[in-house]
Amino acid sequence: MTAFPLREGDPILITGASGFLGSAVARALLARGVRLRALVRPTSQRGNLEGLACEIVTGDLTDVESLRPALAGIRGLFHVAADYRLWAPDPNQILRANVGGTQALMRAALEAGVERIVYTSSVAALKVAGATAPVDETAPLDPDQAIGVYKRSKTMAERAVEEMVLHDGLPAVIVNPSTPVGARDIRPTPTGRMILDAARGKIPAFVDTGLNFAHVDDIAEGHLLAYERGVVGERYILGGQNLSLRELLAEIARLTGRRAPRIRLPRAPLYPLAMLAEAVARRTGKEPLLTVDALNMSRYRMFFTSAKAERELGYHARPCQEGVADALAWFRSAGYLA
Repeated sequence: MTAFPLREGDPILITGASGFLGSAVARALLARGVRLRALVRPTSQRGNLEGLACEIVTGDLTDVESLRPALAGIRGLFHVAADYRLWAPDPNQILRANVGGTQALMRAALEAGVERIVYTSSVAALKVAGATAPVDETAPLDPDQAIGVYKRSKTMAERAVEEMVLHDGLPAVIVNPSTPVGARDIRPTPTGRMILDAARGKIPAFVDTGLNFAHVDDIAEGHLLAYERGVVGERYILGGQNLSLRELLAEIARLTGRRAPRIRLPRAPLYPLAMLAEAVARRTGKEPLLTVDALNMSRYRMFFTSAKAERELGYHARPCQEGVADALAWFRSAGYLA
C-alpha cells in the first residue's frame, strides 16, 4: 500500500543529479512523470544531465540564499548530493558540504513547507567494527568512532537529520546506500577508480577486506520506494551483495579477459606507502591512490543486509555483477577505457 505516492507532475527537487547516484535517481523520477528540478553547483560536470527533461537551477548547499528559490513550490525533496571523497587537501571542505550543507538544506526545506524528503545517508554511518554478521539499521555509528572525514561527515549529517525529525518535524526518510556500481560514474567515484584500475591491470594484489555492492539503478529505485513507503525518521539500507575485494577483482578480470590478482598483501607495510602518497597529494592536489584511512577501513569486512528495505519497502537488488558489467561498458563508451 503506497503511503505517499509519487504523482505525475509532482514538483520534485533533487540535489546531486549531475553525479553518479543522483543521476540514476533523477532518471528514475523522470520515468514516473514528475516535474523535476535539479540543484547543480556552478562547477559541476553536467554530462549526466544531458537529454534529461528537468529544470536546472544553479546553487550550492553552502550558499543558503541559493536554496530558497530552488525549493520554491516544491512538494518533495531528494537530497542525494555529497562530497564523496575519502581524502581531501582540506578535510573541512567535506564537512562543510556534507554536514553544514545538509543542515542548511533541511532548514530551508522546512521553511518552504516541503511535504516529503528522502535524505541519502550511507552505510558509512553504520558500525561494522566487531560485527559477526552483516550489519543492519540497528547499528548506528558514533561520529567519534568513524574512520576518516567522509564517514565522520555522513554520520554527523545523519544524526543532524534525525534531530530535526525529532524536534522540528522534518518529514524525512533516511536511506543508507551501500557501494553503487553501474553506468554514468562520470567523476569517477573511489569505487569507479578502483574498477578502472583493475580493468587496466593496475591492481596486481589485494588486501583481505570486503564490501557490499549494488547496481546503482536498484539503489535509485530504492530511493523512490523510501519516498512512497518509508516511515519518517526511519533508516533503510539499500544494498546488494557482500563480496570480498578478491571476488570483485576476479569478476572484473573475468569481464576484461585479464588474470585475476592472486597476491594477498599484509597491511602493515602499506602504511608508509600511504603516508608518502598523501604527502605527494598535498603537494599536487591530486587524490592519492592509497590513503591511511582506506587502509584502516580495510581492516573490516563492510557487509550489510537490506532485509528491512526488502520487507518494508519492497526493495530488490539484482546481482551486482550486472552493475560491474554496466560500469565497464559505460567506461568504454565514454572513453575512460581503451
